[in-house]
Parts: sequence; structure tokens; C-alpha cells
Amino acid sequence: MANRLARESSPYLLQHAHNPVDWWPWGTEAFAEARRRDVPIFLSVGYSTCHWCHVMERESFEDEEIARVLNDHFVAIKVDREERPDVDAIYMQAVQMLTRQGGWPMSVFLTPDGKPFFGGTYFPARDGDRGARIGFKSILLELARVYREERERAVSSAEQIAQAVQQSLAADKPTGLPGLHVLHGAMSYYAEVFDPAEGGVRRAPKFPSSMNVRFLLRYWKRSREADGSAGGRAEPTGGALEAEQALRMAVLTLEKMALGGIYDQVGGGFHRYATDAHWLVPHFEKMLYDNALLVMAYVEGWQATHNEFLRRIASDVLDYVAREMTDATGAFWSATDADSEGEEGTFFVWTPAQLREVLGEDAERAAKLFGVTEEGNFEGKNVLSLSHVPDAGEQAFLERIRPRLYAARAKRPPPLTDTKILTSWNGLMISAFARAALAFARKDYLDKAARAADAVLEAHFAEGILRRTGRHPGLLEDHAFLAAGLVDLFEATGEKRWLEKARSLHEALAQRFADPEGGFFRTPADHEALLAREKPAYDGAEPTGNSVAALTLLRLEAITSAAGYREQAEELLRSFGSLLAGAPAALGEMLLAVDFLLGEAREVVLVRPRNGSDAPLLDTVRARFAPSQVLVRHEEGATAATPLAEDRPAQGGKATAYVCVRGACKLPVTEPAELDKLL
Repeated sequence: MANRLARESSPYLLQHAHNPVDWWPWGTEAFAEARRRDVPIFLSVGYSTCHWCHVMERESFEDEEIARVLNDHFVAIKVDREERPDVDAIYMQAVQMLTRQGGWPMSVFLTPDGKPFFGGTYFPARDGDRGARIGFKSILLELARVYREERERAVSSAEQIAQAVQQSLAADKPTGLPGLHVLHGAMSYYAEVFDPAEGGVRRAPKFPSSMNVRFLLRYWKRSREADGSAGGRAEPTGGALEAEQALRMAVLTLEKMALGGIYDQVGGGFHRYATDAHWLVPHFEKMLYDNALLVMAYVEGWQATHNEFLRRIASDVLDYVAREMTDATGAFWSATDADSEGEEGTFFVWTPAQLREVLGEDAERAAKLFGVTEEGNFEGKNVLSLSHVPDAGEQAFLERIRPRLYAARAKRPPPLTDTKILTSWNGLMISAFARAALAFARKDYLDKAARAADAVLEAHFAEGILRRTGRHPGLLEDHAFLAAGLVDLFEATGEKRWLEKARSLHEALAQRFADPEGGFFRTPADHEALLAREKPAYDGAEPTGNSVAALTLLRLEAITSAAGYREQAEELLRSFGSLLAGAPAALGEMLLAVDFLLGEAREVVLVRPRNGSDAPLLDTVRARFAPSQVLVRHEEGATAATPLAEDRPAQGGKATAYVCVRGACKLPVTEPAELDKLL
């Protein structure tokens, strides 16, 4: 028999549709049922590629006896955290307060008015299972007794926890605009925690580093220009030595991540994180947002260094996404699971015998390159990794054997793919494809970015309202991430429609999400009433919508000359001023906006004659790392997308570049060498 989740569209909820638990989806009906029955709520939050979510389902939610206890004493609600990050964030805050740790599956017990009185993460099914003193069944029975016999105690605890959650998610009071001390503080912190051997943060497990890499590249650029070695102008940060330190930290991190087992050496794409301190053994799920963010870091790393290895990794990741994570509409799917054949990692690992079977006489060389041994590095098998950046001969060998390994691996039972299409994560991947298309001169990437944008807008935007999925309302990050992707598409294509849609999304943020004291709440003013209204203030695995919006607002001001965008950005940054000053690494993505704010935005306008090309000039622009630059491409005679392109002819019938810094413009140039000097 199916429960109510059978009517849902989320792959995660559908995984539980045949549990004996009488699940309810999140909604007013479930809370009304709890009030009618006068019982507490059990809220279970997870996602489709969560390993321990699968374990708890097998052990507890498919268990008839435990399901009977849940059904008799609770109203059970199941939530996909990727569909409802607003719900997840509120109750995760409660769990972290109660247990000093968090994670998924998240298990929270609520009063019928949604206030939490007990919580945790994964619970083994019964007393003694997996070494636990008290199992899930015993917890259920005890909490049901407490709620029935000691109601006042449970309600009092719920009130206290609810107030603490509301206070913790409330925004700080605005302060002054962040200054250079914020950038210095972030650099000092990243240098202190940096792993000089492996890159990234010195710890295990080791999470992929995209935001800190992108900041370090900007710090290098700013310090180098202030030192005069690049011939540019910037307010001073560190000197030449500190600039080179920042660049070394960024490049080492990018290289080590791509060499490790956290990177799929056969199929491309990054796994979620490494369980060790060497990027070697991953947690094998792959998330769309991780790969999008990392592509942007690798693209910028290549622009800063022209290190061909970094370019190759960015392209490999995008090729993987195009091949394995793209819907028929052109939009992008959310994730692939860590598990296959009932075990984690089975799809991805290899033995020497398997290499010999596939590669024959090439197997010995492949095993040496990939570090494959009889003992293995993961449960008797091997996660493939590389010990160094391949030289030309090794790279040619890898390119020859990888298709054979990929074809053989494709015959194995694959991990589950979560085919859910989320607006926010698609926005990030649209940015990744558009930025790589511009940097690498890849029209196929540009086509994929545009097709995905059209698909998301067609499916998730109607009557002026953006949705997160086909049935869930759009949140801050959906508007902010998609708007950023559309600005990237505008810069890469020059098409006015992308800029107009990005501006409309930010207009919606200003009208429906804005905090009067600056920045944006996660949910709109007309959203359902939740326990708290969060103003996101921490860049974790994903950046917050506030961090992405801050940089987009500054870019929109530079592109359109509309002062209101800069005013919104400054109000936003002031609202996070104390956090940026005290713990800048907590807002790693927002540091990119601070860097842009403190720099001098350069406007590059390329005007091509009607039916002509700006390719030679564009080639001069595309390969440069220029984080404080905006690009406008315009065809002479067409309606200008922005005042920057108005009244600017193509000189002598040739493509012409106009370069300005805050209204101070150089003479127009038509030759790539002349543009190169201006840049």
C-alpha cells in the first residue's frame, strides 16, 4: 500500500511512499491532524542521496513494529530538505542547539504548533543496535509518554527552544560598510587554517573549497595590482609576497582536489567531500551545486594562471554534467547517490583484476598512475587518484584509457539520480556554463546555459512569480542564483532578454523579500508562517542568497548605471557588517562582493557592426582574470540593453571596444593589441 507521499514529486519523498509509516507531507493538513488527535509531530528531514537517510529508512521506517508506534502516537511528516530549505534551516538550528551537532536524516519532535521539544539525527532502530544504548523505538515510546503524562514539561521546553531559534536566526543590527580590514582578516584566517601539503583547510573530513579559492584569487589580484607589478590600480592589501602566497594557496587547492579521489577520475565531476585529510576517499554522492561552484573556481583559476590542467578539469566537469545530469528539457538534475547495489561507492571503485580485464596490457601503467593496489584504499578496493599533475605523455595515456574504463563502469548498476530540478542549483550551473563558455570560447557551453535558462523559466516562472520547483514557492536563493546566472549569460551573449529577466528577479527580491534594515529574508512576506523568518548569514556548502545577491547588485549597477542597485548592495553589506568584521570566512562568498565594492569597476563595451563579429576583441577579454569588470556586447543599430552601449558606434565599420572606469573612458580602440594595453 502507498501512503500520502505517493502523490508527491520529490524522488526522496517517493522513496518513502510505500513505508508502513503513515507519512504526511509538510503542510497545514498535517498540523491540523496533530491538533485533532492531540499528539506530537515527528518531523523527519533528509534528501534522496543521503546515505544514513537510506539506513534509517531500512532499519526503522520499513519496520512494521516501529511504524505502528509512530502511527499510534505521532503524526509523521517527511520533508525533502532540498525542496524546503526554509523548513530545514529552522529545525536544524534547533537540533544543533539541543545536541551541538547536526546532519541528516534530521529527526525532530514538535508540538502541534510546530515548536520543537526534542531532536537529533540518525537513531538506530532498537536499544543496543550499532552500539547505541537507546534506540529509536524506545525514544518514540518515551517521548509519547512524556507528551501524554508530562505535557507541561514538553510544552515549556518547546517554548524555550522556539525562542532561542528565533533569536539565533534574527539579523544583527547594521553597522558601517565593510572595509579592507575584512579582506585582511579573511586572508589571515585562510592562511592560518591552510593545509600546506594538500591545500584547502587542514582537517578531516575535507570539503571542496570553492569560495575561499575565489577569494584568494581576488586577494592575489588586488595585492599584485597595488604593488604595481600588474600596472593596475587597487587599494592596498598585502604586498607582493602575500599576493603570491594567496595565489599558491588557491592553485595548490585546485590541483590537489582534482588529483584526489574526491574527483571522479573516470567520469568527471566532484563527489561531496573526502572522508580523510588527503582528498582521497570520498563520500560518493555528487551534488549539482558543488560541481557548479567548483567549475567557477577552476575557470577563474585558469584565467589567473593559464594553467591548462585547471581548464581541463573545468571542462571535464561540465562535460559530465551535460552527459549525465541534464534533463531532456535542458535543465539540470540535482544529484546522484553515494550508494549502489546496497553499498556506498560500489559503482566507482576498482580492483587490479578489474583494470586488467578492461585494459589488458595498459592495466599495469594505469594502476601505477591511479594508485591501485591489491590491498586497496577503500574496503579492499581502490578509489582512483593521481599523485601529480599528468605530463603530456601521461595525459595522452589517460585520454586513451578513460573511455574504456567509463564504458566498462557504465555496465555496473548505477547510483540513483535525483532528477528533481531546483531553480537555485540550476542558476549556479547556468553561471558555470556561461562563464566557461566566455572564458574558453565554447559555443556549445553557451548553448547549454541558454537552453537551461529557458527551461527553468518556462517551467518555474509564471504570472510574475518564480518557483523553486514546479510546486514549491521560490526562495531567496532561487531568485538570487538564477539572477546571477542570467547576468553571466548576458555578459557572454549580449542578449538583452537575460539582463531584463535578471533585473525583474531582483525587483521581486526588493518587493517581497527585503529586510528594511538591508539584505533579504529567505522567504517572501507572503510565505506561509513558519517558526522563524530566517535571514541567511552563513555561506556553507552553498552560498547564501544574500551573498550572491550582493555581488549581482554591484554588477547590475556597473552594467546599467542605476544607482539603486548599489544602494541595495551597500545596505545589504552593512546589515552583515559585524559578522564580516568578526568572522569574515563565515561569509566566504560575500567576500567577493566586498572585493568588488572596494575596487574600481571597469566597464568594457564591445560594439560590432550590424551582422559583424566582435570575436577578435572578445578573445582579448575572455582569457583575463578580471573580477571587477563587467562586459557588454552590443550590435550597432540594435536597441541598447544598457546606457553603456548607447551612442557608441563601431568605428570605421570595425568592431570597437570602449573601456571606462566609473565614467572615465579611454579612447575607443578597434585592434586587439590596443585593447590588450587598455586592459
